[in-house]
Amino acid sequence: MSKGKHALFAALVVAAIAALTVATTAPARTDASAPIKAAWIYVGPHNDGGWSQAHDRGRLYVQKALGKKVVTTYKESVPEGPQASQVIDSLVRDGNKIIFATSFGYMDAMAAAAKKYPDVYFEHATGYKTAKNFANYFGAGEDAIYLSGIAAGAATKSNTVGYIVPFPIPEIIRHANAFALGVRLVKPTATVKLVWTKSWFDPAKERKAAESLAAAGADVIGQNVDSPAAGQFAQSKGLPWVGYNSNSQKFAPTSWLVAAVYDWGPYYLKRVRAAANGTWKTGSYWGSMADGFTLLSPYGPKVVAKTKALIATKRSQIVKGTFYEFQGPLYDQAGKLRVPKGKKMTLQQILTVDWLVKGIEGSAKG
Repeated sequence: MSKGKHALFAALVVAAIAALTVATTAPARTDASAPIKAAWIYVGPHNDGGWSQAHDRGRLYVQKALGKKVVTTYKESVPEGPQASQVIDSLVRDGNKIIFATSFGYMDAMAAAAKKYPDVYFEHATGYKTAKNFANYFGAGEDAIYLSGIAAGAATKSNTVGYIVPFPIPEIIRHANAFALGVRLVKPTATVKLVWTKSWFDPAKERKAAESLAAAGADVIGQNVDSPAAGQFAQSKGLPWVGYNSNSQKFAPTSWLVAAVYDWGPYYLKRVRAAANGTWKTGSYWGSMADGFTLLSPYGPKVVAKTKALIATKRSQIVKGTFYEFQGPLYDQAGKLRVPKGKKMTLQQILTVDWLVKGIEGSAKG
């Protein structure tokens, strides 16, 4: 995972978003009688208890829905960057007609593969590049993360919440900002301390990050990384824990608060069906709470009725479009006004954000 180069990244994202209004159809499959083969590429283990496991549940959803009409497979713990190309090549050789790559660092390898294999459909989660046979997909996870931040804010007594984050890219920065805004809705003077692991999935680093945050005074732990290691530490110390990607309450039964999660299955089913019947089109999908793509897990025992009611109210407002967490006035860490009162950050702005909101302790550069 490369870091930095935010200006170039921002320019590319803006250009890509402008291009997303164009949707073209890739070549149709010719053998409609055979089951379509579909593959997924994961950055961590398929049973990591977080991000990759959530995607694998989506794969299983497709398998169950289509039965003998589909053959699904996955490759797990695939390094991001050039090494992913070898995995993609092998999946194409195995006859997969649609390939989903589920982490940001796979984007360039997928884009190159789309040029190399024009008769295969490629889809990439969390990226921004597209081509005739290459689409991307993600959604407003920050909305659900904001709501999970409310649960964290309600749980803190020390006014200090820890948040474990992987890489300093816009996706993670906007998620950290949303989490902090949720915390400070309930506790306006609270501090959210960041610890960067520089890894999507590293249980040892994640546990160590949780330990350091607790030592620094955090009495609630939240995360934007993939394993339940931080939650297991929180459980051992009796600290409330906010997860991410999956309902991981089984790892911390009494510490669990809630998690922002994604329902990947319906999207995957729609796209595999389209690839099978020749109606697949490129473009960019941006899911939301309104369409059921982003949502909250079940609550843990520490979330009280008053907090649930507040979260329900804010969720309803988000779905109706009457509330948006990234509406001004918003100030950055230095107290500079970034979003004036009454103004909302645009999709382009949140996709390229490189600054942290007031109340966060930590660097946007990692």
